Amino acid sequence: MNESNQLLGAIFDMDGTLLDSYHAHQKAWQDTMSELDIDYTTDAFRRHFGQRNEEIIQDIFRCLGRSTPDQETVQAIADRKETLFRSVIVHEYAEMPGTTSLLSSLHQGGWKLAVGSSAPRANVELALDLLGLTDLITVTVCGCDVQRGKPEPDVFLKAADRMGLEPSNCLVVEDAPAGIEAAHRAGMPAVAIQCPHHAADLSSAERQVRNFDECPEPELRTLIKEHNS
Repeated sequence: MNESNQLLGAIFDMDGTLLDSYHAHQKAWQDTMSELDIDYTTDAFRRHFGQRNEEIIQDIFRCLGRSTPDQETVQAIADRKETLFRSVIVHEYAEMPGTTSLLSSLHQGGWKLAVGSSAPRANVELALDLLGLTDLITVTVCGCDVQRGKPEPDVFLKAADRMGLEPSNCLVVEDAPAGIEAAHRAGMPAVAIQCPHHAADLSSAERQVRNFDECPEPELRTLIKEHNS
């Protein structure tokens, strides 16, 4: 198979990458904490942005000088937060700029497309349905599918495996440093999209963009080629 016809894969994170979900997550966390009589500030949310639910909950209680809840309670709080999140994005959601056009061009170019996210599967499936991407993205790997989350590479390696591709023929699109690190540990180059609501150090990515119009399909194809050279 020549290079132009080589099967390639693109693995996208969900939150902040395909879905502009920053404010939906903030509202869900604040409403969840309000039910527990905890004032969860905007600054606290910014500090926790990108962390796993368990880490966030443990830190909230630690900062309040309270003992860490048991695992069952932590899971119940996390489940409540995700339920509230889904209730928000049903009515208030938006794709990251250029998402549909980029995925359509990749699909037309013969790429295989996947989601590799730490989010619960219910969140990912709902988001893909709302964004109208279920016909383009055929593989989804979520937090429940792996034992180790980002920055470990498990999510992306499993996505490549489910697409039937070698990791060297895949790239990752992310918005967080932990996701970029996970991509590199998986042997994949990373494209970083800058979150419009939260600044993060994305300098380790091979390519940084403000929106997906800045990374056309031929350029991504070249990125994989250069990464393997």
